Amino acid sequence: MPFTPFHFGPGALIHAASPARISFLAFCAANVLIDIEPLIYMLTDNPPLHRFFHTFIGAAIVAGATVFLFAWIQRLDARNWLPNYLDWKGVGTMPCAIGAALGTGSHILLDCIMHADIRPFAPFSDANPLLRVISLPQLEAGCLMAGAAGGAILALRAYLVRRRGGGSDE
Repeated sequence: MPFTPFHFGPGALIHAASPARISFLAFCAANVLIDIEPLIYMLTDNPPLHRFFHTFIGAAIVAGATVFLFAWIQRLDARNWLPNYLDWKGVGTMPCAIGAALGTGSHILLDCIMHADIRPFAPFSDANPLLRVISLPQLEAGCLMAGAAGGAILALRAYLVRRRGGGSDE
């Protein structure tokens, strides 16, 4: 995707399917972490932009790093109070792991469609069977529609919970 936030649309829809079991925050964090790789290569004018971390093996490492970072920050918080922006303290290990894995996996799949320099199966294969299976405008529109649908589902769920007078947001 040309900008990491496009990846958040499908994440919102995935999270809406089971908000208690899938961390949207971990999904987004993993997407940002994975895109540090092409950012470095863009800033240093050193193509190709998508390398190791844009393979399924590299993405699994980024997902693991995301879970590690969440656990490390939560441990750090136990000794030093940190602000709870975006309710990161409420992210459990399993929802974090699921969110991070879905974040990096979907990131690779979406980028495979858009970028010719992605080799998702490396080092076993240089094939990218998803390249341009749909047009870029269709891909971007799909990401935006997924985000809108996920946001609408979450908003409706929150409204219904408030209307009932509390309870679970699941």
